[in-house]
Amino acid sequence: MLHKAAAMQVRQMPGPRLTAEGCRFRLWAPSASRVQLVLVGTDLSHRSVEMTERSGLWEVFVPGVRAQQRYGFRVHGQWRPDVGLRANPAKLLVDPYARAITGGVDFLGPVRDQESGSANEIDNRDSLGAVPLSVVVADSPPPRPIAERHPLSKSIIYELHVKGFTRLHPLVPQHLRGKYAGLAHPAVIDYLKSTGVTAVELLPIHHFVSESFVTRRGLSNYWGYSTLGFFAPHAAYCSVGTLGEQVEEFKQMVSQLHDADIEVILDVVYNHTAEGSLKGPTLSFRGIDHRSYYRLTPDMGTDYDVTGCGNSVDTSQGAVLDLVLDSMRYWVDEMGVDGFRFDLATTLVRDAHHNVDQNHAFKKAVASDPTFTGIKMIAEPWDMGPFGYQVGRFGRGWSEWNDRYRGFMRDYWRGSGGVQELATRLSGSADLFDHDDRPPSSSINFITAHDGFTMRDLVSYNHKHNHANWENNRDGSDDNRSWNCGVEGETDDEQINRLRHRQVRNMMATLLLSRGVPLITAGDEMGRTQRGNNNAYCQDNPIGWVDWHIAGQWHDVSQLTATLARIRRTSRLLSYDDYLYHVEVLDAKGESLQRYNLAWMNGYSGEMNNHDWLHAGRRLLGMYLSSREEALLIWFHSGAESCPVTMPPVPWGWRYDLLATTAEPDELTVTSLAPGATIIMPGRTVAIFGVKVPSDAAALRLPADLTLGRPYSRRERPTQH
Repeated sequence: MLHKAAAMQVRQMPGPRLTAEGCRFRLWAPSASRVQLVLVGTDLSHRSVEMTERSGLWEVFVPGVRAQQRYGFRVHGQWRPDVGLRANPAKLLVDPYARAITGGVDFLGPVRDQESGSANEIDNRDSLGAVPLSVVVADSPPPRPIAERHPLSKSIIYELHVKGFTRLHPLVPQHLRGKYAGLAHPAVIDYLKSTGVTAVELLPIHHFVSESFVTRRGLSNYWGYSTLGFFAPHAAYCSVGTLGEQVEEFKQMVSQLHDADIEVILDVVYNHTAEGSLKGPTLSFRGIDHRSYYRLTPDMGTDYDVTGCGNSVDTSQGAVLDLVLDSMRYWVDEMGVDGFRFDLATTLVRDAHHNVDQNHAFKKAVASDPTFTGIKMIAEPWDMGPFGYQVGRFGRGWSEWNDRYRGFMRDYWRGSGGVQELATRLSGSADLFDHDDRPPSSSINFITAHDGFTMRDLVSYNHKHNHANWENNRDGSDDNRSWNCGVEGETDDEQINRLRHRQVRNMMATLLLSRGVPLITAGDEMGRTQRGNNNAYCQDNPIGWVDWHIAGQWHDVSQLTATLARIRRTSRLLSYDDYLYHVEVLDAKGESLQRYNLAWMNGYSGEMNNHDWLHAGRRLLGMYLSSREEALLIWFHSGAESCPVTMPPVPWGWRYDLLATTAEPDELTVTSLAPGATIIMPGRTVAIFGVKVPSDAAALRLPADLTLGRPYSRRERPTQH
């Protein structure tokens, strides 16, 4: 830590630095002619302190300043919007390096830097009292580290919302619900452990504010993709205060999760900020230096928006890139997190001309910094700009959200996907990621996420129902690839409800039995619904919260999830982090065991043949995985009707033991099957079998009755289907 701290001091990193005598404040504002530090009292009384400048970095030491001191900056300079200069000292600005932020935005107050209806007339009204304030925070020890971070290939990631996950939890004390402390509650952690997840991926917890167009509708930005402070934990998620207490409570939450062997991954939004477009409020970056922090159009007059959120952070600027990297280091070193999921990550790798550059300085810095060794780097590999779709291109050391997996698996389980792509997606999406020495863990597999339908809604609605967002149902995707099983929305029809449960079980099983890294959306395993809303970003209410009271009704799904998570953790076949290409398995002496590490089974004769692969109507596929010590056979059947399925003959396996299935308890009653035995596979079913296999080639030459311990019989081979 000493060498790192020394390096930071040499560079004179911006931000507040508290000492026993007071606090030194630094702000990077290269275009400013004058900067004032404003110290604000609890009654909004304030005093200004002049700062001095050296090479664009402004600083001042103020004796007597203590933790919990509230402050902001006033930046003087040119008001020339036509060239990207928007200095307006009437606007009190949040420190980009603030460790805590308190207060909110009064959109009816003077929070915009320009006169209403004018693009060039400055608004000289003071914004103090209508904008958030930075807070000085005392240093404190980092959280307890996890005993050992899980390899990404062995991870099961659980995406959750800090507030929404516990807001309705009956065992969490009311004053802790929806808070960091609520997520750290023993009842919550016990649930996460019983479900089998290895990491929680938290929707944005960098301090955020809502947009004016959302608040005008009486709603709020619930998801949090509207960051104001990249170092500050969101204050509203703290149970005891907003003057730095949020930092300590966040650390305590991380410690409790780490003690339970659960990693913490942050969903981070470095691609844009809460200031939005030029019509939005001036709260920090725009007022400090608009043309340095943000990407601008060639005429410098407006923002170059590749995020769809009004502005785009410009990481081609060295100091802005430093801000992002400093923030990441802070969250790893001081706040104890284990990884990042980068929202709209393509924006971060655009160059000074806004072109995508996969050799960007951002990626080089991440790769070379020892701080990030072992830290999970997960990209949402797209943005809204030209060539923004970059799935499969982020390279070694990165994993990516695989939307091709999401789209296809939704299609397959509603009956419209073929088995060729099914095999590709199940085996790790090598078509996208098997290059540049990238492993299967490069693919973050997901079927649902915060953005879109829940699993229950995928099987309950054909169309989005976003009327509660007050946007005339125009928002949210129309490409849901969902199937309502015959009735739109909730129903009392028991047959349809049974089918919906089954389809959710099928999707959850597919997700957990695919190679790559599974990402589960919180509540999918317990039947969470958003009532057909596929864009619940503004629904800080029961639409967006997890309803723990319905969990018992979906016990079939939660129990299966836990079972499959346990199978995944205990079998190396599903987490082996290299691609499998039908390679012969050998024993310790190098002799062939007459089976392959990956094979695809047709359900009647053994391996798939060309006719099977080209059969457009085929809905059945068996994935066979094998090593020297173990083998698994997983059948995926999305057809509506049952069909006969024959277990592969020797030497693929000597016995097939049913480990788990999505079928009803009375549909697949077999527990152990001999090679060549036939079962009737119910429609819309996943079934996973453990396969008894020899680890010594000499055993293959023994009679069947000796290897199995008993004779076995074969049923007549069924007709091809």
